Amino acid sequence: MGSRTGHVATFDEHRGYGTVRDETGEEWFFHCTAITDGTRTIPEGARVRFEVVPGHLGRWEAGAVERL
Repeated sequence: MGSRTGHVATFDEHRGYGTVRDETGEEWFFHCTAITDGTRTIPEGARVRFEVVPGHLGRWEAGAVERL
């Protein structure tokens, strides 16, 4: 589906997941393992680039989440 940009809308460090909102306002779930720098945490509001990929529960989600 191609690379998109946006920002981290929510992130629960304890649970290890959150959502990113793309430039169109659509939100995508992501798990901390999708963060490319390996830190497993990212602050809310951070600008990111990500890929939309098939998720584990049969829905589309954000993968390869990279902080800009």
